[in-house]
Amino acid sequence: MDLTKMKNPAFLKELNNEELEVLAHEIRQFLIQKLSVTGGHLGANLGVVELTLALHKQFNSPTDKFLFDVGHQSYIHKMLTGRTDQFDTLRQYKGLCGFPKMNESKHDVWEAGHSSTSLSAAMGMAIARDMQNEDYSVVPIIGDGALTGGMALEALNHIGHEQKNLTVILNDNEMSIAGNVGALHNALGRMRSAGKYNRVKDELEVLLKRIPAVGGKIAQTAERVKDSMKYFMVPGMLFEEFGFTYFGPVDGHDFKDLEENIAYAKKTEGPVIVHVITQKGKGYQPAETDQKDKWHGVGPYKIDSGEKIKPANAAPAWSQVVSDTLEEIAGKDDRLAVITPAMILGSKLDKFQEKYPDRLFDVGIAEQHATTLSAGLATQGMKPFLAIYSTFLQRAYDQLVHDVCRQNLNVAFGIDRSGLVGADGETHQGVFDIAFMRHLPNMVIMMPKDENECQHMVNTAVAYNDGPIAVRFPRGNGLGVEMDQSLSTIPIGEWEVLSEGADAVILTFGTTIEMSLAASNYLKKQGINVEVVNARFIKPLDETLLHDRMTKNIPILTVEEAVLQGGFGSAVLEFAEEHNYKPVIKRMGIPDKFIEHGSVKELLKEIDLTENQIISELQHLVTVSNDKQKRA
Repeated sequence: MDLTKMKNPAFLKELNNEELEVLAHEIRQFLIQKLSVTGGHLGANLGVVELTLALHKQFNSPTDKFLFDVGHQSYIHKMLTGRTDQFDTLRQYKGLCGFPKMNESKHDVWEAGHSSTSLSAAMGMAIARDMQNEDYSVVPIIGDGALTGGMALEALNHIGHEQKNLTVILNDNEMSIAGNVGALHNALGRMRSAGKYNRVKDELEVLLKRIPAVGGKIAQTAERVKDSMKYFMVPGMLFEEFGFTYFGPVDGHDFKDLEENIAYAKKTEGPVIVHVITQKGKGYQPAETDQKDKWHGVGPYKIDSGEKIKPANAAPAWSQVVSDTLEEIAGKDDRLAVITPAMILGSKLDKFQEKYPDRLFDVGIAEQHATTLSAGLATQGMKPFLAIYSTFLQRAYDQLVHDVCRQNLNVAFGIDRSGLVGADGETHQGVFDIAFMRHLPNMVIMMPKDENECQHMVNTAVAYNDGPIAVRFPRGNGLGVEMDQSLSTIPIGEWEVLSEGADAVILTFGTTIEMSLAASNYLKKQGINVEVVNARFIKPLDETLLHDRMTKNIPILTVEEAVLQGGFGSAVLEFAEEHNYKPVIKRMGIPDKFIEHGSVKELLKEIDLTENQIISELQHLVTVSNDKQKRA
């Protein structure tokens, strides 16, 4: 069929299983072809084709509410709800979002880019439904990886207590972004092999009631017998102990099995979990055989071979530089232990894990636990290095404040994806961490100008023994600079002058250094000599340099790929106020809004964080400063 004609999923109710199988095949071929050009979350979506079709056939969206946990597996949902013709723009500037988006469709009722939120949100919707005396189903779809998040377990506890009508779909593919870890993952593994418990217990009750003469008496105790049987049929029966009715395991690629169990679940009062087994990457051989889940989120690729299309002679990834440096340090410093919240592959730690398996700890999708675990390690003289994405660190803010900074513990943070990340959009833009870390006592924050400085900063972080310290670094590849052969440390709080100039000064760091240097070079040709300073320590500031420049009363421009409110520029303004300096100061950075998806270059242009804008601002600052001095 013409997939672009799918506007409302109600048409699925008229299809039989054979027709659904044909549609599932067509959807898979469409996704494989389109994502080979745009990139995107391929493996997760190929795994939930039948499941998404079955859910939309059994329920009535948008009256019934689908909440996709994380949201990266919602592509089929988007296709069924009228957005197939937009997939050429997937994750591109002003194009189709890679996650559910309310302003795209009334069928998107919950937005998420991080894991483990769907159950709490679904419980909120169920409570609202009942308080308003309405009648609709609330259906969160959560993966086995996301279920390991503490927030999901908190929600399970509350849902089981309140006994609201909820149909939870547990999409169990034994993966999240990488292979799952932990006791809960192992428990699910036992459930996968335990057979369909609910079907067995119901058949048991029917058989008991058929026994002549004594059947009635035995039937009275059937519930107690079934409760005993469940411990034999499904080890632990975790979900039923939480207060849920459990259905499964269900073959997530068998429409008959899906239909029977979902229909059965819809009739059941109280909270229900339908445990669906799916294969991530199903229908595309390179993704099906992917043991390291490199097909979770992909860039463009060749369909026939699965070969990823990469720029020629690309510099090493920032995260690879960090991982390689940690590997080198581990050979010299027995204190080092590396912690990651389910991001071994994303943080390029797989080689480190192979070499030092006893010194890398993947805690699952549990950022709070990862942070306090690191604090505990530090109390015993170890040197924990927590490798974590900027937006994932947001989820551990209290632990950062209460457990790490308050106790002034020697925890090093490697904050990946700092700054704009591009295609993943507003849920993943790493622009808030400076603002929420800078005000914390004892915290040191730094960011390198290139990968060579990055390796020295990682070494500095591990060597630092006076409290918490963080090194931020962006997504993607470095600049291709020559790397020093031996590691050194950088004096804490010491900035670096990259280009001399006496008419104005740019204070910047990280990804905005390149455009600042280009602007300075242009202005020098126009007779305006602008100094460019690598303000690589965002906290503490280089007070010696600041005192010198502010005493000279030359205009200052701060440039940062981070939010302006509470950011680095704010720190410079605070310094001027504290010391009663009154130079002309202008800040450039991320405005007070969430930044949507698109290439980093396009997003920087949208918010006027560009070389041309730096030139314009400096020209204005110098003019204002000269006028101010004349009036003085």
